[in-house]
Amino acid sequence: MLLGYARVSTADQHLALQRDALTAAGCEKIFTDTMTGTSTERPGLTKALTALASGDTLVVWKLDRLGRSLSHLVSLIAELGEQGVSFRSLSDPIDTTSAGGRLVMHIMGALAEFERSLIVERTQAGLQAAKRRGQKLGRPAKLTAAQVIHAKALMAAGENGRSVARSFGVARSTLYAALNAADGST
Repeated sequence: MLLGYARVSTADQHLALQRDALTAAGCEKIFTDTMTGTSTERPGLTKALTALASGDTLVVWKLDRLGRSLSHLVSLIAELGEQGVSFRSLSDPIDTTSAGGRLVMHIMGALAEFERSLIVERTQAGLQAAKRRGQKLGRPAKLTAAQVIHAKALMAAGENGRSVARSFGVARSTLYAALNAADGST
């Protein structure tokens, strides 16, 4: 069975073009979403993936309608293949029912893996460069040094951790972490 998936990014856009192409391609059911491709929650796609069975083919109008990124697209199509489901894009030369389509997907997979490796390398290089410049990494402290001193004084005067944390607008665990860091312990 051919199942179609169509997506537009905004309510101003229309699904008609994609629906017509998917219907002309022979899709028996068409699932849709109206939301950005970067959204992780896409109910129409979830329904489409749930409806697919081994031997079925998921059809989209264009590749960018399915995946949030190249790596997401490649992993999604690989998962479909593991379930015995084929994939076809009407506007792109990809049809995993053919050897050529599978080759294109393998090449895309290699490119996605390469892209992920480059991102990791650039991130690591940036972090190391920031450390060399003496830049402090991580989240900014919730409590200033003066606030930590004040919190110590309040607790030494007998106030409990919960009320001191509440007075500074932080969680108790945040307060204790700041106190421990100020004492030099972990």
